[in-house]
Amino acid sequence: MDRVQWVSILASAGLLGIVLELVRRRRLQERYSLLWIFTAAVLLLLSLWRGLLDRLAFLVGIHYPPSALFLVGLAFFLVILLHFSVVHSEHAERVKELGQRLAQLERRVASAESDESGRGPA
Repeated sequence: MDRVQWVSILASAGLLGIVLELVRRRRLQERYSLLWIFTAAVLLLLSLWRGLLDRLAFLVGIHYPPSALFLVGLAFFLVILLHFSVVHSEHAERVKELGQRLAQLERRVASAESDESGRGPA
């Protein structure tokens, strides 16, 4: 094993360890961690199994196989970013709906209070 392979193994294993620790400490929800765990596992697999990495690099046309790791990592990160953009869009829409419902409820409460104060003492 050469130095590049050792660095990629350590980086992939480190990423996997960090994600698992974040999930354990409840700083990252399980549903969001699945993509990160899968990404780290694939990178670790490609780092450990040099033949698979060489084959992937040959199929894609990359002359220096460790560069294929960066391509795979970049592809996964783009998928993760797309996933988080979809989740963020859904949350933004939900916040907007909740704000509108809150405004309606506040208007109803203010209307009920003004009706109650307009009647005077009973």
